[in-house]
Amino acid sequence: MDTTWMARGNCRDEPPSRFFPSDGVGVELARRICKTCPVKEPCLEYALEQRVDHGVWGGASERERRRILKRRRDAAAVPDGAVTADARR
Repeated sequence: MDTTWMARGNCRDEPPSRFFPSDGVGVELARRICKTCPVKEPCLEYALEQRVDHGVWGGASERERRRILKRRRDAAAVPDGAVTADARR
């Protein structure tokens, strides 16, 4: 996987520990750095594809990335054109 985008991230001049916080305050600080990052999307996709379990990547925490992956799995499991119970509400 191409990771040349990493050199352009807002995080390049930050200590790595900033993106591996142990509390919610640290997660918010990392998200603020990610918010205006020019490589936010490839960063998030990298973490999703590589199943990175820790840290803030692309502005998303571990929990948020798990939710994204679940939504993608659920969406992939629904046949094209099928209407789910949620869509009928």
